[in-house]
Amino acid sequence: MRYLLQVDFPHNGPFGDELTAVMSDLAKDIATEKGLISKLWTENEMDKEAGGIYLFDNEQDAQRYLKKHTERLESFGYSNIRGKVFTVNEALSALSIPAM
Repeated sequence: MRYLLQVDFPHNGPFGDELTAVMSDLAKDIATEKGLISKLWTENEMDKEAGGIYLFDNEQDAQRYLKKHTERLESFGYSNIRGKVFTVNEALSALSIPAM
């Protein structure tokens, strides 16, 4: 079973290429997280939000990382951090992937 972690928070910038430049080292560190399969970085410049979608191979690591990441974001000065862990319905997800 796989678990999806959704995190978002108010973010005034940077966005796009500037965010990439600033966060590249953090992205490399996140890639080493125990249980992490993948992460999609999310940003919405119009609504001033950022976050990520993470896929983990177990719920314990997803919950652990949510706690760790929330604490890290708070240390950067962020507040109103929203995080949720979902169970992935893999059977339905497989049906939703377009044929190649």
